[in-house]
Amino acid sequence: MKPRILISRRWPEAVEARLSARYDVTLNISDTPLTIEQLQAAMRDYDALCPTVSDRVPAAVLATADARVRILANYGAGYEHIDLEAAKAAGVVVTNTPDVLTDATADLAILLMMMASRRAGEGERELRAGRWTGWRPTHLLGQSLAGKTLGLVGYGRIARATAMRARAALGMKIAYHSRKRAADEDGAVYHGALDGLAGAADVLSLHTPGGPETHHMIDAALLKRMKPSAILINTARGSVVNEHDLAQALAEGAIAAAGLDVFQGEPNLSAALLAAPNAVLLPHLGSATQETRTAMGMRVADNLDRFFNGDAPLDRVA
Repeated sequence: MKPRILISRRWPEAVEARLSARYDVTLNISDTPLTIEQLQAAMRDYDALCPTVSDRVPAAVLATADARVRILANYGAGYEHIDLEAAKAAGVVVTNTPDVLTDATADLAILLMMMASRRAGEGERELRAGRWTGWRPTHLLGQSLAGKTLGLVGYGRIARATAMRARAALGMKIAYHSRKRAADEDGAVYHGALDGLAGAADVLSLHTPGGPETHHMIDAALLKRMKPSAILINTARGSVVNEHDLAQALAEGAIAAAGLDVFQGEPNLSAALLAAPNAVLLPHLGSATQETRTAMGMRVADNLDRFFNGDAPLDRVA
């Protein structure tokens, strides 16, 4: 009998086809987030559950009585939405999809930098609203990134890919802060303290995981350390930024702009951020290319294949 698998959202067609050829797959045709009750029912009815970042999988789900699920094959690199300790206690394996998101997310970080620095969001809104009165020398003046310092909070794969693009395409200098100094810095300047990096950076780009250690790492105190001309970029986790403090900093001119692709309460956004003209806001598009989203799904399929073949999954996190 084929293992029964529930895919919590719609995935790229090629991935759904691959999984359906080998497993007894249930697709979420409506593509709406599953409720806690639906996830609890799935724990009893399936051998594998494939959640995404839009599915919260707390202890109440993982501790479901008479659970049948043996593996949570997560679609995404992040897994803060899954209670890993509860998964371990329940004997449920958890995997993710690292590596394949690097280039797409780095590309988006650069996009946000350029949009924020050149005030592109403001310009498009003005144009679409019919408020543009024509070219003039002082209209929506932004700032060049050439020669400026890109400060990276975290120095993993995505941060390094972002640095490579910023240096090669934009002529930026690179600095970084991380818990440990990198053995290979690729010419970047290390800051042992986040405050120091915040004060030196013209663009501060976040590349840290979520969790208690990084929760609201960017708050009012940190934002005050930044230059008034500085730009904050977040393609990491929404929980890293205190959005109330950021909105206030943007309104008061404490920093020049922000470019955000992730939000703490997504899909619900802060009204103050939505009202900020100097904030570029994107709906979690970091990995949103056909190639990347397909590769993510294929990585899930690889993990499932290895697990049900009795082998260790490639990307086990619990």
